[in-house]
Amino acid sequence: MLDRNQNLANLSSGYLFPEISKRRSAYAASHPEAKIISLGIGNTTEPLTPHIVEGLATEVAALGTAKGYTGYGDETGLTALREKIAGVLYRGIVKPSEVFISDGAKCDIGRIQYLFGPKVAVAVQDPAYPVYVDGSVMIGAAGPVKADGSGYAGITYMPCTVANGFFPDLSQIPENALVYFCSPNNPTGAVATRDQLVALVKEARAKGSVIIFDSAYSSFIRDPSLPLSIFEIEGARECAIEVSSFSKPIGFTGVRLGWTIIPEELKFSDGTKVLTDWTRLMTTIFNGASNIAQAGGLASLDETGLAETRALTDYYLENAKLIRAALAGQNFRSAGVEVFGGDNAPYVWTRFPGRKSWEIFDLILDTCHVVCTPGAGFGPAGESFIRFSSFGHREQVTEACGRLAKLKL
Repeated sequence: MLDRNQNLANLSSGYLFPEISKRRSAYAASHPEAKIISLGIGNTTEPLTPHIVEGLATEVAALGTAKGYTGYGDETGLTALREKIAGVLYRGIVKPSEVFISDGAKCDIGRIQYLFGPKVAVAVQDPAYPVYVDGSVMIGAAGPVKADGSGYAGITYMPCTVANGFFPDLSQIPENALVYFCSPNNPTGAVATRDQLVALVKEARAKGSVIIFDSAYSSFIRDPSLPLSIFEIEGARECAIEVSSFSKPIGFTGVRLGWTIIPEELKFSDGTKVLTDWTRLMTTIFNGASNIAQAGGLASLDETGLAETRALTDYYLENAKLIRAALAGQNFRSAGVEVFGGDNAPYVWTRFPGRKSWEIFDLILDTCHVVCTPGAGFGPAGESFIRFSSFGHREQVTEACGRLAKLKL
């Protein structure tokens, strides 16, 4: 018999979102009369927009003809899509040859972890999207679980709290580390300012570290002073990789399409370009994103597609305003509840002082029949917080807000 991969054995009991789904299913089974509304998992709910559907349908129709059929595509992505991303979304600050199309940011994060291997130091914002930590555990870069159960010994957790405005103390960044940084942040909804990203790049360069910048929610930024990409910052091309996704802005959570930017200037200690090894990795273990999905992504980046994307993200941001307003009600204020995020991000981050996250999760599910996400699932600094997602049908979000307004704390 083969031995079990010990790295997988080192994982905590279960990935956060399947655990939430399991608890929701168990509650629904024991309370069949409950009309459960989800403000938990960040899964898009609104239909694909007409222009993007047209782009998908046109590609599907072409595949049914001898002239339009294509088999395997370029593993690095459709040239026209790479050019559009570089020109439209990045306004020429990256080159098309530095854009790699994939089946989503989450998958690319796993490939990046494989790229750098198990001996690299790791630093994460705390709280953080779970895949940064769990993926590091799987590759063997996280070390053993701490004796107190508060995380992994090989990972530097950089607390992002109310006190520091959800921006970490950058002096904690180790030398020669992968530094995972998400802005707009999942789960806190905080968005890093230009000055903060300048400081992040400066610290990473000084430490010889590489920033893995997750910009999957950049399309929700409405404040023009806030950076959309790490590559707007001078020096980032020597110390950063950016991952992003079509999932949230155009509703491709099930279609699957994303991209990663690997700048030519980024190098390993031996002088090898990271782009060289990334290309080798992608062309070996990945056959390229779906031609159909890429056609939809391309449609989203012309004038009509961009307008539809703006309207769709505006819809979810309006949901976030409704959730924020409900959480600012007297019942929450009297309990000392604090509300953050939701203005330039689709997540509302809510603090329940002195309470455990899973306790509040159970209370809201049992009393309001609303599913949320316990902050503790995102890391030690997420304890006492709840994340509310604005991805939902307006009528359901409105109903959920009405129920929350009656919650007794």
